[in-house]
Amino acid sequence: MDTHQCFWAPSPSSPSSCGCHSAPGTLPVPPVPPVRRSHMWPRPFVKPRPFYHTKPRPRSALRVLQGAAAARGRLEQRPPRRTLCSALRDVTSGGAEARPRPAGSTMSSESSKKRKPKVIRTDGVPAEGKRGKGDTDQETQTLLWRVSTKLEDPSGICMVPSNPPDARYYSEESEVDLRDPIKDYELYRETCQELQRLMAEIQELKSRGIKENASEIDERRVQSCVHFMTLKKLNRLAHIRLKKGRDQTHEAKQKVDAYHLQLQNLLYEVMHLQKEITKCLEFKSKHEEIELVSLEEFYKEAPPEISRPAITLTEPHQQTLARLDWELEQRKRLAEKYKECLTSKEKILKEIEVKKEYLSSLQPRLNSIMQASLPVQEYLFMPFDQAHKQYETARHLPPPLYVLFVQASAYGQACDKKLVVAIEGSVEEAKALYKPPEDSQDDESDSDAEEEQTTKRRRPTLGVQLDDKRKEMLKRHPLSVTLDLKCKDENVLHLTFHYLMNLNVMTVKAKVTTAMEMTTAISAGDLLSPDSLLNCLYPGDHGRKTPNPANQFQFDKVGILTLSDYVTELGHPYVWVQKLGGLHFPKDQPQHTVAADNSLSASHMELTVKLLRSRLQSRLALHKQFASLEHGIVPVSSECQQLFPTKIVSRLVKWTAIPYEDYAELPYTKDVIEAGLAEDTHLYYMALIERGTAKLQAAVVLNPGYSTLPPVFSLCLNWKGERNSSNDDNIRAMESEVNVYYKELWGPKPGYQLLTNQLQRLCMVLDVYLETEPHDPSVEGPKEFPQEKMCLRLVRGPLRLKPFKFNYPQGFFSHR
Repeated sequence: MDTHQCFWAPSPSSPSSCGCHSAPGTLPVPPVPPVRRSHMWPRPFVKPRPFYHTKPRPRSALRVLQGAAAARGRLEQRPPRRTLCSALRDVTSGGAEARPRPAGSTMSSESSKKRKPKVIRTDGVPAEGKRGKGDTDQETQTLLWRVSTKLEDPSGICMVPSNPPDARYYSEESEVDLRDPIKDYELYRETCQELQRLMAEIQELKSRGIKENASEIDERRVQSCVHFMTLKKLNRLAHIRLKKGRDQTHEAKQKVDAYHLQLQNLLYEVMHLQKEITKCLEFKSKHEEIELVSLEEFYKEAPPEISRPAITLTEPHQQTLARLDWELEQRKRLAEKYKECLTSKEKILKEIEVKKEYLSSLQPRLNSIMQASLPVQEYLFMPFDQAHKQYETARHLPPPLYVLFVQASAYGQACDKKLVVAIEGSVEEAKALYKPPEDSQDDESDSDAEEEQTTKRRRPTLGVQLDDKRKEMLKRHPLSVTLDLKCKDENVLHLTFHYLMNLNVMTVKAKVTTAMEMTTAISAGDLLSPDSLLNCLYPGDHGRKTPNPANQFQFDKVGILTLSDYVTELGHPYVWVQKLGGLHFPKDQPQHTVAADNSLSASHMELTVKLLRSRLQSRLALHKQFASLEHGIVPVSSECQQLFPTKIVSRLVKWTAIPYEDYAELPYTKDVIEAGLAEDTHLYYMALIERGTAKLQAAVVLNPGYSTLPPVFSLCLNWKGERNSSNDDNIRAMESEVNVYYKELWGPKPGYQLLTNQLQRLCMVLDVYLETEPHDPSVEGPKEFPQEKMCLRLVRGPLRLKPFKFNYPQGFFSHR
C-alpha cells in the first residue's frame, strides 16, 4: 500500500507539478520560467541565508547537469527506475526544450566549459536565447527542485517544500513546525547509511580500474550529492529548531526574571515596613533614661498639689507626669545648693593659697634651724640631717633596692638597733639614667663629628662586640644599699646589695670585720671567704644561678653560659636577697614582669637578719677552734667537761682542710656521698688521732649551716690492718657515737662547740676500742694498750660490740 505523503500544493499554472502525481517512470516538466522584466517581476527567489548557511554555487549544479548529459546515451538502455539518473535524463530532455539553443550548439561538457555566452545588448529585455547570471541561478534552482521531487524518504514524505519555485518565497521556519523531529532523525540515520554504502561502492568500482565503471561511478556520485543536500536540509532544520528552543527558553527566562523582580520589590517593601514597625516598637522617650524616685518616696515626700493621689493612682500617664514634675522641682533645689557649694569651695581655695605661701616662707627658716642644730644632733647621737639626706638619695634607687632600704631601715629602728643601713654610689649617675639625652650641640662638636665620620676606623670584631653586649647586660645600678650587722663582740658583717638593671635581679657581696686581730689558721681559709660565707643560708640556696628564668634566654643571645663566672665581680644572686628586695620569681607560674613587693620583703627580713648574725658567729667560733686544732689541741669548755673522762690518752695529731675531690677518692666515704650528705658546696677536713701504733683517720664533712646541721665523720683505723665501717662493726659503732648521738655533744647554746666535742669523743672511744681488744697470746711481752677505763662488760651480743657510752658521774663505760 502506498503511504506516500506530498506537501506540494498544485498551483493553477502547474496542476501536476509533483512527481508523485505523474505516471510511473516519467518526470513531469515544469513550466518554463517567463522572461525576466525588472518593471514587472520582482527579484528572483533567493532564500535568506542564516549564519550557518552558505550561498549555493550555480557552477557546481551545471557540472552535475553536464555529467548527466554525457551519460544520457548510456542510461537510455536501462529499465526505467525512479533514480537520480532517470530524473536527470528527463530534466535534461526537458531543459533542452525549455532552453532552445542555436543550430549546431551540441557540444561536450568540456567545450561548454570553455565557451563563453555571447552578449547581445538590447533595449533592456534579454533575447530568448541569451541568459544572464540571475537566469542561470533561477534555472539551477528549478533544476535542483525538479531533481529533488524524485527523492522521497522511506516514510513516503516528500523532501520538497509545500510550494513550487513559482511561488518565489519559502520559509523553513514554518516547515519546522509541521515536521516530526523523530522522523527527521530516522531520515538522517538512513541517509548516512546510504552515503556509507555509496562511498563503499564507489571505492570498490575505483579499485577495479575498469573504464566501463565510470558511468556507474558518476551515477553514485550524483546520488551522493543528493544525499548531501538532504543532510544540509536536515542540518538547517535542526539549527532552526535549536534557535526556536533558545528563543522560547529566553522568553520563559524573561518572564521568570520579571516575576522575580516583582517578588524582590514586594520583599523589600515588607522589610521596610518591618523596620518601621520595629522602630515604632523600640521608641524610647527621654524620661525613661531619668532615674526617678520610687513611688513610695514620691507619695511620701512630694506635696499633694504635685502628687495628686486621687488622679495619679488610677492613671499611669498622669502619675508619670507628676513624678517628672517632682524630679524637676528637686533638681532646681540641688542646682541652687551646688552654686552655694561652689562659692564656699572658692573661699577655701583662697585660704589654702595663703597657707601655702606661709609654709613656703617657713622652709628657709627651718633649714637654718637644722644647720644650727647639727652640733646638738652629734652630741645626742640623733643624726636627723643625715637621715634626711639618705631619704632624699633613696628617691633615685631602683624599686628593689628602695624596698630593701625602707624595710631594713624600719626593722633596724624597731627591732635591731645594731643594724645600720646606708646608701652608697653616685647620685648624679643615677639621675642621668632617667634623663633624656640632650640635643644641644655647638659648632665645635659638629665639626668633631664630621671629622670622626671622615676618618676611617676599624670595625670591632665579633668578640669585642660580644664583650660589649655582655658588659651592657651585666651593668649594675650606680647606687647600692649597704647593711652592717654588728654582733655583741663588736664583729661586723658588711653586706653590699647591688641591682642588675637588665637582668632584674639583686646580688650581694659580704665582708667581715673583726674587733680583734685573729690568728691566721691555714684550715680556716674558707670560713670567712666571701664566696662561702653566705652559702646555703637557706637550704639549697647556693647563689650560683640566677633565680630569674628569663635571664637564661638573655644569656644565650650574648654567649653567657652561666652567671657563676661573674659572681666574683657582681656578687651572688641568692634567693633570699631577691626576697629582701621584694622580688619573687615563681617557676610553676612564670610572669611577664616582676614588681617589688614590700610585704614579701617584710616577711623575710627578721629571719634573714637572725640567720646572717648566727652564720657570722658560728664561723668566727670555728675560726678560733681551727687555730687550736692545727696545734693538736682539742678545746673543751668547762661546761662540757662532764661529757668525757678525766684521762684520755689518744691525741689529735693533725687537722687539715682537703678539697672535695680528695674526699670523694677515699674508699670509706662512699656511703656518705651516696646518701647525699656531701656536696661540693660543703667544707671538708681530715683529722688524724694516734695512740701508740694505732692511727685513726677521720674525714669530716662540715655543712655550711653549722651548727644547726652537725658535721659527718667517716672513720678508718690503721692498726693490725685497715679497719673501717665496712669490715668492722665497732668502727661503725664509733661513727654512730659522733654522728647519731651528736645532740649529747651540743653543749651550751647555740652549740658552736659541737665539732670539738665530737673530736674529743673520738679520742675517748678510740681508747675504749684499743683497751678492750683481747691480748694476742702469740705475742710475748706485756699488752700494748693496758685497760685503764672501767667497763661493766667488754663485749656484748653477736656483733661483739664494745661499751662506748660514758656514764657521768660514775665514770664507767657501758653499752647503749
